[in-house]
Amino acid sequence: MDLEKIAGLVKIIEESSLTEFSYKDEDVKITMSKLDHPPVVAPGAVPMAPMPQAQAAAPEAVNVEQTQEDDVLFIVSPIVGTFYSAAAPDVPAYVKVGDTVKNGQTVCILEAMKLMNEIQAEFDCEIEAVLVSNEQKVEYGQPLFRVRKL
Repeated sequence: MDLEKIAGLVKIIEESSLTEFSYKDEDVKITMSKLDHPPVVAPGAVPMAPMPQAQAAAPEAVNVEQTQEDDVLFIVSPIVGTFYSAAAPDVPAYVKVGDTVKNGQTVCILEAMKLMNEIQAEFDCEIEAVLVSNEQKVEYGQPLFRVRKL
């Protein structure tokens, strides 16, 4: 494993909510842990913040209305990974448009390096739009859901 790949792993871990990470290949084993990290409110907690409309563009397959209201927020990805709308292919999605979500309720799963991270709402809200499709690769900070705080 070259230094560029290791540096990339370090950056991902630094920007994620993970506090410890291990990777093992045939002849390489890497273990990283954060010693000086902010307190975690809840496992998989997701920062929610207003995003400018220019940064909150949805994929072409999703028709999203633009709005200027102050109470529109986004659930964003805290890590780089793969978005899953449900726990398994044969079960319903955690949430869909129009659902009311309670504080701490799981809204999706993000898989990063074979770890499944449950993403939870930080407050009561209503799902206005799902901005990514199932099994889509997502980036750090990418909006996943447009929500309205209740």
